[in-house]
Amino acid sequence: MAALRGPPGLQALLQALLQALLPALPALLALLLPLLPLPALLPPAGASRPGSADRCSWRGSGLSWEPRSRAVEQVHLRCTVGSLEWMYPARALRVLLEPNLASAQHTTVCIKPASDFQGASIYVERAGQLHLVVSEAEGARPRHVSCFSAHSPRGVALFLQASPQRDISRRTASFQYELLSNQSAAGPDLKKMALAEAMCRPCDNMELLMAICSSDFVLKGSIQSVSHDPENHMSQVDVRVQKVYRQKNQIFQQEEGSGEWRGPIQTLLQCKVKKGGGDFLFTGNEHFGEAWLGCAPRFKDFMLVYQAARERGANPCEFELN
Repeated sequence: MAALRGPPGLQALLQALLQALLPALPALLALLLPLLPLPALLPPAGASRPGSADRCSWRGSGLSWEPRSRAVEQVHLRCTVGSLEWMYPARALRVLLEPNLASAQHTTVCIKPASDFQGASIYVERAGQLHLVVSEAEGARPRHVSCFSAHSPRGVALFLQASPQRDISRRTASFQYELLSNQSAAGPDLKKMALAEAMCRPCDNMELLMAICSSDFVLKGSIQSVSHDPENHMSQVDVRVQKVYRQKNQIFQQEEGSGEWRGPIQTLLQCKVKKGGGDFLFTGNEHFGEAWLGCAPRFKDFMLVYQAARERGANPCEFELN
């Protein structure tokens, strides 16, 4: 320590004060530091996060990035269902879908681009290489769903590459994603896989009994109309609903004018669904906000199966009979 300058008496007094204060200096700093204004912490280079996110979804804009930066934005999503919205896409975005896959309950990833998907293409990373999943031209297909296996328990990496553009017009690359169990998916695309567990064969009695316990929707109704979409390999069954026993979301709703309950159910074109008379029990699950057909027996046939199982004590769950 440099010698203190001043009169001898004052110098001795200052040295005595310093010796008295030094032992208490750490405690004094601990009291004062929380009260001092600190400079804003800057993220390390290449680690900026120009967007808002929760564990399931992310929303951001390429306009908020540094113009000269070439860093690839990293987005981490940790749910089995969610969405991403990338406005004014610029450069590239790497999306890591990394829920807990250690239990092997979810081994297939499906993504559905929005109908106004623009400004980027989507690739999936496999063994260090990028494979095209959705091109910008295909993004406008409203029912196009792409599915692929999750080869790593750590999750799946998607790479969004912004398309070159000369103007600053609004473009948004957005999609929904779902992670499905390996029992719900068995192929690389919608045509070859039972994405919605659509069954083109009648369910056996046990499958039917399990369907009323575990389906996202269970309802009694009749078929109003059936329409087919060969381009997307899908059919839609418009149902007039008599009773909703259960539904996860409000897909089936009551019309204001007639007061009747109606709603659409999707299925695969290969199931060759036709309009039939009478009442049915419709069951199935929801994917990307749509109801997909599972077991759909005639209601009178279902009642016979359920009552017989109930008499034997073999029904897996109670069902409202009235």
